[in-house]
Amino acid sequence: MDVLLDNLDVYWRGLVTTVGLFVVSGIGSLVLGTLVAGLRVSPVPILRSFGSLYVTVLRNTPLTLVLFFFAFAYPRLELVEFSFFTLACIGLTLYTAAFVCEVVRSGINTVPVGQAEAARALGFTFTQTLGQIVLPQAVRSVVPPMTNIQIALLKNTTIASGFAVFQLGSVYSVLSERGYNVLVGLLWVALFFVVLVVPLTLLQRRLDATWGASR
Repeated sequence: MDVLLDNLDVYWRGLVTTVGLFVVSGIGSLVLGTLVAGLRVSPVPILRSFGSLYVTVLRNTPLTLVLFFFAFAYPRLELVEFSFFTLACIGLTLYTAAFVCEVVRSGINTVPVGQAEAARALGFTFTQTLGQIVLPQAVRSVVPPMTNIQIALLKNTTIASGFAVFQLGSVYSVLSERGYNVLVGLLWVALFFVVLVVPLTLLQRRLDATWGASR
């Protein structure tokens, strides 16, 4: 307990940054992943190809390499300058969006084709059909896998500690410098992650129970 109480400032700073990384990257990945899923089911071949290429490249690239690119290679391009926190958010968003895309696309495939055909017969455009008819139904069927992806994203934020972003995964280095028991300190970090994951799990069960009953 002394490790936690004596280093509350360190844990608090790491917790705030971890939650910030997760919220920004989570929202970004949901938006970007849904857009890419729209490209994947688009009637335009070049858009479908772009969506497939994005998913293939990002999903098969280790997250460490993605973050390595944004932390060390991107600054050498001398384009727009971002902080390491922003670059970590961009990397996590791009990486996670590939998985979100596939989950959303699988949800789209659960919606009967007849509904999209009926919408087109009524004069709906592809965007209107996807946004007003298909996606609202698809979202209900992808709550459990989408929650799992967001939980994985929360845990993946620890990788950013290797790229100058101080968050919960970086606490051990400060504890080591101050002479505290690192193992005990990391057990507190593990407990913090459990506390962060529990609300997501409860939200998933609530949404699944509500929408499952209406299906």
